Amino acid sequence: AVEKALDYLNLDEEYLLINEIESTEDKVNIEVIDKADIKYYIKDFIKNLSELFNIDINVEIREVNGSFSIKLVSKNNSILIGKDGRTIAAIQTLLRKSLEVQTKQNIKVNVDVANYKEKNLSRKMHEIKKIAFEVAKTKVDVSLDPMNSYERRAIHNMVDAMENVTTESIGEGSNRHIVIKYVEQD
Repeated sequence: AVEKALDYLNLDEEYLLINEIESTEDKVNIEVIDKADIKYYIKDFIKNLSELFNIDINVEIREVNGSFSIKLVSKNNSILIGKDGRTIAAIQTLLRKSLEVQTKQNIKVNVDVANYKEKNLSRKMHEIKKIAFEVAKTKVDVSLDPMNSYERRAIHNMVDAMENVTTESIGEGSNRHIVIKYVEQD
């Protein structure tokens, strides 16, 4: 079924999202979505958002392994960022849900405005590294403030590379946070 779709569309598999809908012994139904169509949908979504916000928004979209990184830039970045990045998070959630309704697939998107999330994560990582060193030195566990899964994953990876400390995610939903714990090394 995939080969037939690739021949029909005259595209390589890397340019498509392929979702198996139904499979029986003698038949496989698949849904094929051109990644270019997803990019057009994202651009149209941001264009509509730009009109609603009444500000010009430039958009850059990159796709890597089925995940879309969307960089937004405007003369009014602070409006798009919102307090503590809440507007970015809301835009990302709305876009992800809209794509899910449109494609019937869970498409990963990461929306950032003027590298705010990247800079914020870098700053947090620096602070948390200091905290992890303190935990290793004092042997006293520390609970961090709640954060999103992307930030938690980055912190888990960073702390895993350090000696005498480990991390654990605790809590549910918006209260999910990391505890940095002391561990004795062999």
